[in-house]
Amino acid sequence: MKAAVIGAGFVGRAHIEALRRLGIEIGGLLGSSPERTQQQCSGLGIARGYSSMEELAGDASVGAVHVCTPNHLHFAEARAALKGNKHVLCEKPLAMDSRETGALVELAGSQQRAGAVAHNLRYYPMCQESRALVRRGAIGEPKMIHGSYLQDWLLYLSDWNWRLDRQVSGSMRTVADIGTHWLDMAMWITRRRVTELCADLATIVPVRERPRGAVETFQERKGTDFERVQIETEDYASVLLRFEGDLRGAMTVSQVSAGRKNRFWYEIDGSEGSIAWDGERPNVLWIGKRREPNRELIKDPALMSPEARGFAAYPAGHAEGYPDTFVQLFKEFYAYVERGDMNAPRPFPTFDDGHTGVILCEVIATSARERRWVKL
Repeated sequence: MKAAVIGAGFVGRAHIEALRRLGIEIGGLLGSSPERTQQQCSGLGIARGYSSMEELAGDASVGAVHVCTPNHLHFAEARAALKGNKHVLCEKPLAMDSRETGALVELAGSQQRAGAVAHNLRYYPMCQESRALVRRGAIGEPKMIHGSYLQDWLLYLSDWNWRLDRQVSGSMRTVADIGTHWLDMAMWITRRRVTELCADLATIVPVRERPRGAVETFQERKGTDFERVQIETEDYASVLLRFEGDLRGAMTVSQVSAGRKNRFWYEIDGSEGSIAWDGERPNVLWIGKRREPNRELIKDPALMSPEARGFAAYPAGHAEGYPDTFVQLFKEFYAYVERGDMNAPRPFPTFDDGHTGVILCEVIATSARERRWVKL
């Protein structure tokens, strides 16, 4: 099977690298303009550049499409790919609102195509181990899950990215961008859905300097040609959570926390023990006990749970990180597609998961606006 990629910015390049590591041929690339497409094809060594979404959707040699563009394009591009009889792997959030995500879930089902959302962070080996430990009762009954996802790349008023534009990213920004990762991880590890929540949002930097030229994700602005704009999306959120089975939780997300580059952290406290993981130390899992010494499990396939060790591609002492999570996600997605049974259970994060994530964003917005608990 060949894959096509839409968008070759920061995350698009991560998708391209992972596809190549798996030996999946990239049939073509579609960029933001014909000129940009040709530049990126030349720089990335991709033979074919599409002139339009219609041309990509009509390419019968391509069986799967990776959507790696800004949020406001996800719905139209995923829909066109599905109607072109392609399987789709889309970056999150799946679309701008739950009406669009619901339509994509329905279309993928009617077309009998696999739809996945790039919640690649599930595929850190020690997150797979966390899920396995919780499932087999190693910490007893989960009682609390709490943590945060903190970054600092939008700390200054001179920091800019397309995600700051509400028309491009949607009405939620930090929650949609990184909060959805944390919420997906919490529900996936514990196998429990959020049932009710209470949220607080804040725009810490209310006015920013928008450059008149493009700025790549995680890159600082160069030059002094800018305009001041009012920001309409959140820099910060804290959310109290209730899950199925009386599990309680709390999440804080921020893109303005100085020194926190990409700190995704969670702790799950159970009736017999606790586990905690920090994305800036991804190869270590902390395991806490009351009547035993606490310990740190360093990633080692030989010591991991049987269902988790297959996601550790390298032996003990060989670190695995962010790029490897895409490889493991794509491996699972393409293995499912190649088996051909679209009615079989899907082990990867699905369009349904993406739909749930967008519903959570909408409920968080409602809760913060109305200053109350809201049920899902």
